[in-house]
Amino acid sequence: MRNKTLAMGVIAAVLAACQGSLPAPATRSDLGSEIVRLNRPGPPTRPEGACWESDVTPAVIETVTEQVVVTPETRNETGRLLQPATYRTDTRTRILNDREEIWFRAPCPADYTVDFVASLQRALKARGYYTAALTGQLDSATRDAVRRYQTDRGLDSPRLSLAAARELGLLPTALDEL
Repeated sequence: MRNKTLAMGVIAAVLAACQGSLPAPATRSDLGSEIVRLNRPGPPTRPEGACWESDVTPAVIETVTEQVVVTPETRNETGRLLQPATYRTDTRTRILNDREEIWFRAPCPADYTVDFVASLQRALKARGYYTAALTGQLDSATRDAVRRYQTDRGLDSPRLSLAAARELGLLPTALDEL
């Protein structure tokens, strides 16, 4: 019994010592900060040799429908309704956000090997975004998983951003970016 108590004490001490050395939980990057908006067509020109992807954000349109009184109701002196009010329906739309082309850094086309895409699928599967079979093909299921992963981080696009690829551990991160 004494040996069992001693062993449990040693295990508790070891576990307590390990608590301080646990790595900090991973943080989600804000991929929306990677978006570049241009007032001209074409990708950004810098940095030299960088690869870019573009996507189009849809316009956000609001439709408002309201009932407008055409003629008010009429009542006699005792408050009895003589004629009910008449209404018309007015519907109007307004654009809250215009459609626009956005640009963001992305892995270069040469990076999209079968092994790279399979690693992308594995990384997304490990995080619960990809549920299909691992194929190594950049198919619709993979693009859908990429969109859902990136949307949670501020970039609604099925095209993989460079920042997301780095966050998933698929591409190296430069030492100065840590």
